[in-house]
Amino acid sequence: MGGMTMRTSKRGPASSARLRQVVIVSVICLALYCFLLVPDHSLDSSRSGMTDTFSHPHSKPSPDPDVGREKVPSELLNNLFLTEPQCLATFPGLTKEIDDVVAKGPFTLARNPHGLGPLVARIRGGKLYILSYARKADLSKDMLRHRSATLHQIANALLTAPLAEPVPDTVFAFNHGDEPSSPSFSYARPADPAFNGAAKRYFAIPHFSFYAWPIAPVGSFRRASDAIAALESRLPFSSKVPKAVWRGTTWFNNARAGRLRHDLVNLARGKPWADVEPLAANGSNALAIEDFCAYRYVVHTEGVTYSGRFQYHQQCASVVLAPPVAWMQHVTHLAKPAFSYALDGVDRTLPPDPDNKNNKQLAPYPAPWVQAAWPTSHDPSTEANMVFVAPDWSDLEATVAWLERHPKVAEGIARRQRELFADGGYMSPAAEMCYWRALIRGWSKVAKTEGQGFEDLEEIPWEEFSLKEIHK
Repeated sequence: MGGMTMRTSKRGPASSARLRQVVIVSVICLALYCFLLVPDHSLDSSRSGMTDTFSHPHSKPSPDPDVGREKVPSELLNNLFLTEPQCLATFPGLTKEIDDVVAKGPFTLARNPHGLGPLVARIRGGKLYILSYARKADLSKDMLRHRSATLHQIANALLTAPLAEPVPDTVFAFNHGDEPSSPSFSYARPADPAFNGAAKRYFAIPHFSFYAWPIAPVGSFRRASDAIAALESRLPFSSKVPKAVWRGTTWFNNARAGRLRHDLVNLARGKPWADVEPLAANGSNALAIEDFCAYRYVVHTEGVTYSGRFQYHQQCASVVLAPPVAWMQHVTHLAKPAFSYALDGVDRTLPPDPDNKNNKQLAPYPAPWVQAAWPTSHDPSTEANMVFVAPDWSDLEATVAWLERHPKVAEGIARRQRELFADGGYMSPAAEMCYWRALIRGWSKVAKTEGQGFEDLEEIPWEEFSLKEIHK
């Protein structure tokens, strides 16, 4: 140490002053680099590092989520701890479904004295407690899986809530069936305004598959999304199979839709532009969910209500062709359809019937409810991210032919879909957690539960329930 002191002392006052200047300049440069050049999210992705002064290319929410959209960094899309301002900035328009139902005003959640109906749960102090539920003996294996997956999603949203934004205490109802119920958290709501009036309170929630769907063609949502991304990275639109693809069960229809799936199979059977088949009983002709994206056109059909495959098809850079969507899931409002009737040269034709034995006529299209639910046909060249066709499929072949004659337009529709839902992050883990916490905040503002007897129910902590009541 004496030697070091001797060397330092020999530099003299001028040398020491220069050394101090070099050190100060170096520190300033390092500080400027850290605060100006390094992205906030790369410094610390934990909740403790997050602040309300979040800076991101989308920090100014737009009423149109397509305006100025860029690919959101993967680090951000996988961050489960975003604050409310960060969520609003990163995913503009995400919570429209919540905002719309909250705007209807307060309602009372009444207790069912027989314990039937939706599952009822309490959130208190950021913890989840189950109050009323269907016994596992009364539910199918699939229903148990659906219920379990959604409760896991809610528990994860509570667990990852930023410390500065505790989730409010509330009691909520969750319906894990396909048919939505009011008031409750439900997987979808009717698009027809006639079935979603002022007295209805459908709180659309992310599909259970956002946690996982343990069937062979799907698996976890992350696995499917990664597989779709890998396929899209190596397969440009021009190299995709130039056909419209569909697989499914023909009997799985909503009563209002008639024989929609059956009619699709009959129309497309043997056509060179189609790869449409009813799903074989043994699943031998099933496609992995990502393999639908290998086709230029993906036909989407709803089931008894919504269809759980929609959120996968929307991640494809393919053109989704569907009758007007009748059931709104939590981000369906972000779809911007071009209507087939607005495409120049696309006409509807009846299926071959030389003797007109059935005396068929084309039904009016679009129906009045469609005009009310989907009032805008978006420009296919600049805005649309999917295409609505006639529900009787009478213009499906003509629509595919039109898109094939306009490949740049078709590619643009497909690209805009993937850019929004996948690259824009609306199907990401971050968006899912943002949505769940916004949903709980919205519900708690308008749901009145006092005096309904919920305080008399025994509470089962979620951790205990998850081990006892979710598996057969």
